[in-house]
Amino acid sequence: MPLKLCANISLLFREVEPLQRMDAARASGFEAVEIQFPYEQSLDEWQQRQSSTDIRVPLINVPAGDLMAGGEGLASVPQKRDDFRRAVDSCAEFAEGLKVDCVNVLAGRCLNDKRRLHHLDQFMHNLDYCADQMKSLGVKTVFEAINTHDMPGFLVHSVEQSREILRNINHSNLAMQYDVYHMSRMNEPVLEQLPELLSDIGHIQFADTPDRNEPGTGDLAFTEIIGLLREKEYRGWIGAEYNPSDNTDNSLGWMKTHFPEYHS
Repeated sequence: MPLKLCANISLLFREVEPLQRMDAARASGFEAVEIQFPYEQSLDEWQQRQSSTDIRVPLINVPAGDLMAGGEGLASVPQKRDDFRRAVDSCAEFAEGLKVDCVNVLAGRCLNDKRRLHHLDQFMHNLDYCADQMKSLGVKTVFEAINTHDMPGFLVHSVEQSREILRNINHSNLAMQYDVYHMSRMNEPVLEQLPELLSDIGHIQFADTPDRNEPGTGDLAFTEIIGLLREKEYRGWIGAEYNPSDNTDNSLGWMKTHFPEYHS
């Protein structure tokens, strides 16, 4: 079976408006897309576009409040528990409507070290809640570690933390989202880690390091990583989540080389 590849249309195909990016991805050979935060457009608009392009949506994020504007987000702040639950409700509507495989919960930042343990405890309670809510829809809940160079203060930033959270929650509908870009930026040994982590991983994303552009622009061992995932017969989705160094179509050389089954 081929690896399952999708394009993150929050970063790729920004040459066109969000709703047109499904069409652009389809024209470039992708059969699936992931969307970080689809909520600025209506579900009906996305569904119409999804139907016309016959494209899958494996992943969306749960709304994250003020996280992308530099705030702490929703998922780990004790005082925002009710806001997080409303965000899960919104996400569930889109997840069901778009028939997604996974929803990603961003832990957010903790801007006061004295509150870190409280934030971590709230995050685990919220993950457990989200995993419960999504299970009835047949949707997996995932969470990811994000590097602290790009997001200083991010609560979860290592594989060790991620594995500990999985062990502590021990929920059948919860898995790790592994972003090779973020873990490479944190000097995690990606090639050594992946084989032992695959049973805990629900979704993988990639970008080259250190500048988060397309594969081939930095020092990421992309050939070896893709070869390993093929060898281990990884069955989850792999999301291209990078900032193209040129227009998106000109950045897709890696696709022709490493995913010839998808390249148009």
